[in-house]
Amino acid sequence: MKKIRIVTDSSCDLNKDIVEKYNIEIVPLNVAFGDDIYTDGEIEKDEFYKMMANSPVLPKTSCPSPERFMRSYEGEEDEILVITLASKLSGTYSTAVLAKNMFEEEYPNKKVTVIDTETGSIGQGLLIVKAAQLAEEGKSLDEIVNIIESIKKDVVFYGSLETLENAIKGGRINALAGKLINALNFKVIVKIGNGEVKPCDKARGDNNSMKKVVENVCDSIKEGEVKSLAIAHANCLDKALKVKEMMLKNHDFESVMISDLGAVMGTYTSKGAILISVL
Repeated sequence: MKKIRIVTDSSCDLNKDIVEKYNIEIVPLNVAFGDDIYTDGEIEKDEFYKMMANSPVLPKTSCPSPERFMRSYEGEEDEILVITLASKLSGTYSTAVLAKNMFEEEYPNKKVTVIDTETGSIGQGLLIVKAAQLAEEGKSLDEIVNIIESIKKDVVFYGSLETLENAIKGGRINALAGKLINALNFKVIVKIGNGEVKPCDKARGDNNSMKKVVENVCDSIKEGEVKSLAIAHANCLDKALKVKEMMLKNHDFESVMISDLGAVMGTYTSKGAILISVL
């Protein structure tokens, strides 16, 4: 049985214990505050959110270099599966493909396959864990790729944004309208999928926004289905634990993962965001 090397980028927001359990190779994206460039994960999460709150403009995120991906492909395995952030959201997928072509030219006996998840963060993370489990079961690379490609549309992913501050800074919405929404204590509900992050609803206050996100996710689960649940939070663990409790009141899950939202997604959600995904 051939061993398969699984590579992904740092936008997946997987916990360290899961990364170590499945021996997943993480390629970090970059985040820049002005001329100061850091790799994702280099700054502690709470420090990152403090820096972002004090910055007059949004930090800029950028994809890894092809060389960094190529280094991640190196190892004893002859087959490498790369699972990336949505190509519509980042150049990371294109860079991973470029690195694949360069790597296979240099090492013709190696095979690299790159999958565009069409999602990110914990939605991407759930697909990575599924791929790793399939590899442990002894599935071939082609079998794993076919399964992941066939189920990636099944990822359900919603979130609640605490503030529109970063959307205002990024020029995504009218500053006056955004500040009015913030002043009225409205939280924006977003849906992530098909390579897009789209506002789909709003709610007033934390409790109502968390309830709406939970309802949206639970409504997608058919009676009797048992799925894996992932929750990510932007420096607000108490809210994540509350959401977990709410989800478990509605359904049983095969597994439950709670993780910190990294700098990539955190740049756009801002502090206080809650994301929920099931697969």
